[in-house]
Amino acid sequence: MFRAFLRSLAQLGDPPILRVLALSMALTLALFGVLGVGVWWGVQAMLAHWIAWETDGLAAVVAVVVTGLALWLLFRAVAIAVVGLFADTVVEAVEARHYPAALKTARPVSFAKGAAMGLRSGARVILVNLIALPVYLVLLATGVGTAAVFFLVNGWLLGRDLGDMVAVRHLDDAGLRAWRKTTRAERFLLGLAGTALFVVPVLAILAPVLGAAMATHLFHRNRT
Repeated sequence: MFRAFLRSLAQLGDPPILRVLALSMALTLALFGVLGVGVWWGVQAMLAHWIAWETDGLAAVVAVVVTGLALWLLFRAVAIAVVGLFADTVVEAVEARHYPAALKTARPVSFAKGAAMGLRSGARVILVNLIALPVYLVLLATGVGTAAVFFLVNGWLLGRDLGDMVAVRHLDDAGLRAWRKTTRAERFLLGLAGTALFVVPVLAILAPVLGAAMATHLFHRNRT
């Protein structure tokens, strides 16, 4: 896994990957920006209806707090959903450099299919973490329990999603199901590594693209 990380990190400077990184980050931040403006407008309208004086300052504070919380809680889900739109470009760039034979037989993923996979991924992250929220809260008293369960849950989710981004280029539905069964441990380790990247302040920005590149190495390592 560490070798896959180093190889993925070394390829971040490739123009196609840089474009995906720029586009995915711009779109992710734009979505949170729209959320912030929407919260500001909604709070301002609501308070203006109840209070006769100026409420711009209070609305701005609420918008900043809500947007900050959303970034903290939802950044991974939104970033993975967004990068799903462009994941095929990242995978193709890695295959072109390291696995040219596999690239020749790959089936490009359409924009619509990539978008659908990304949206399902983001929805799963939000739903499963909401279900796990009571467990997170109960384990807060342990000091480390919440973090441990968070890593286990999100490692499982992320490993599946990143692996599928690559596998769908090379496998049909039956092959994909079989591949999932035989690579559970490897994909879980990939997911744990990706989750760790998301909690590191600087690397969190690169995590979705690095995760897709690492997943490409994992997929082809298991097929060679």
